[in-house]
Amino acid sequence: MTAINNQGTTVIVPVILCGGSGTRLWPLSRESYPKQFLKLAGEHSLFQQTIIRLASLAQNKLKVEKPIIVTNEAHRFLVLDQLHQIDQSATIILEPVAKNTAPSLTLAALQANELYDNAVLIALPADHAISNDNDFCTTLTAAISAVITADIVIATLGVTPTYAETGYGYIECQTVDTKLNYHKVARFVEKPNLQRAQAYIEQSNFYWNSGVFIVKSQFWLAAIEKFDNAVFHGVSSAWHTKKLDTPFIRPNADLFKAIPSNSIDYAVIEPCTSTDSNYQLGMFELSTGWSDLGTWQAVSDYQKADKAETNDNVWLGDVIGIDTTNCYVHAEQRLVSLLGVDDLIIVDTDDALLIAHKSHSQDVKKIVNKLNEDKRVEANTHRRVYRPWGWYQSIDECERFKVKRICVQPKASLSLQKHHHRAEHWVVVKGTAEVTCGSETLLLSENQSTYIPLGVTHRLSNPGNIPLEIIEVQSGSYLEEDDIVRLQDDYGRG
Repeated sequence: MTAINNQGTTVIVPVILCGGSGTRLWPLSRESYPKQFLKLAGEHSLFQQTIIRLASLAQNKLKVEKPIIVTNEAHRFLVLDQLHQIDQSATIILEPVAKNTAPSLTLAALQANELYDNAVLIALPADHAISNDNDFCTTLTAAISAVITADIVIATLGVTPTYAETGYGYIECQTVDTKLNYHKVARFVEKPNLQRAQAYIEQSNFYWNSGVFIVKSQFWLAAIEKFDNAVFHGVSSAWHTKKLDTPFIRPNADLFKAIPSNSIDYAVIEPCTSTDSNYQLGMFELSTGWSDLGTWQAVSDYQKADKAETNDNVWLGDVIGIDTTNCYVHAEQRLVSLLGVDDLIIVDTDDALLIAHKSHSQDVKKIVNKLNEDKRVEANTHRRVYRPWGWYQSIDECERFKVKRICVQPKASLSLQKHHHRAEHWVVVKGTAEVTCGSETLLLSENQSTYIPLGVTHRLSNPGNIPLEIIEVQSGSYLEEDDIVRLQDDYGRG
């Protein structure tokens, strides 16, 4: 029985799969702040755009429930902050480790089953760009209707390929259902080499796999139990011993870590399309612009329509180009100038600079691998580090001192803490600070300062309605982040 609400409307539950790392978009995307949280295609992040897009779906007279977001434990406060920025709420399931998309969707299906009677799930990647939300939701609505009426057990969205892309999976289709206007799926093909990709786009029945899947929760659970029993039982065990820590749901970490990694495609979709399967899968063709923005080449191509300068260049930031063609430049803090070059990707951040030929766009992750081998922090973190209360950014450091810029959001507070190896000077440059230092509490406004001696219990809070910014100068024998003893914390950190 399909899930219905009190008015008899089918219940649709969006599932936002928000666990990617986006290593091919380094240095902008890093493990601590991956691409789904970046603004790569508009004024909102890709994650926020995915949430906002659901409003267009609701306009199609579908009962769309609050989304379920499955994300990494380390990104929980990023998710909360970005939801708050767009005034949205969601059910948030935290994975202690990344295990690919099949366990993620299984967690969401188990959660949906606790709330509804066989809801229709829409599995949506959190890091894709869509050029027209209304067109996307019109196609998605047709796919949902086909699953509701049981014409097909799983629906997906396919994109007509425009070039031989080796970074996408492909869908091979058979006949077209003339009543519901969907393509019957023959098979899913993983990322091909260039020769095979070229052969696919020369045929009219191959499409890019968008990674969007529509399926009833109970069918998904039955299918994952049948085709990948280890994932089903592992996730079920972790789910039934979960911890509820409002607003988060935490599956049992030890049990979840033992689950094998698998994708939706490998675990269920491909077995469903095998020759001895009686399941009918349908692909609906997505006519609007779509990209997974998986490489800098893809980002450049997507942005070119709106931001192209002369000679097929795309500039973001302070850029000068002379005798330069087909280059993509993302400049965050300083002037970047180009002279007599072609087909380059240049991404300049405050602590790393990437220069790559566009033909090597797929290989940027090799740099990340090398940085990890060398244990370089630039592989995974930016100088600006986000925390549940705001962020801090390293400005300068040398032996026995470090300088930071710290921003505390309105009404937020750092933990009550102390340090064993460093003292701190704080200078307020914006807003109002409430400072606890030992037994004393004081208010500081712009251009006022205070001193926190080594070993003294202290706390920084923002009582105001605008962000608080301070400059912090640390001095001492050891200045790393693990020299923090938290005595009280509003965010449940130890």
